[in-house]
Amino acid sequence: MAQKPKSVLLPVIAAAVFAGLGRMVLQKIKLDRAARSTNVAGPLDDKTREWISEVVRTPRQ
Repeated sequence: MAQKPKSVLLPVIAAAVFAGLGRMVLQKIKLDRAARSTNVAGPLDDKTREWISEVVRTPRQ
């Protein structure tokens, strides 16, 4: 009796999925470290920057 040839497709797809997930995790770690070093929660537009500057400059009563 002839042996059934084993499919190579499933292991290749599994490797690609794991590689993609690993890449996503590494990108997330890199972005988290960059955000932590700048102490900024996210990208700021000009309006938000002006509002923050105004709040910081205004003395509290």
